[in-house]
Amino acid sequence: QVQLVESGGGLVQPGGSLRLSCAASGRTSGRYVMGWFRQAPGKAREFVSAVGNGGNTYYADFVKGRFNISRDNTKNTVYLQMNSLKPEDTDVYYCAAGYYSDTFTPIYWGQGTQVTVSS
Repeated sequence: QVQLVESGGGLVQPGGSLRLSCAASGRTSGRYVMGWFRQAPGKAREFVSAVGNGGNTYYADFVKGRFNISRDNTKNTVYLQMNSLKPEDTDVYYCAAGYYSDTFTPIYWGQGTQVTVSS
């Protein structure tokens, strides 16, 4: 079993930045691809970004050039640096751990952290 705990969400103005963190615990947490999804009320959860334990990174087209994902394997923590935030980035962001083939397939989920982009 892997537990994921997110932090770093909040309220930010358009054009601003936030950094989300996700700490993983559990005996086998280091073997998984880790990443982020987001979900707005009434909408499907959508993939944002992921990083493998070897450092390979994956991004949804709508965040390329604005978001950066990184991973500290010594701390079992993944970070999502979000820059140039837009109101449409307002969502609950969920950390996930799983596998990546053609797509990211989560196995474990965090509880989510709210990101609100508003003036």
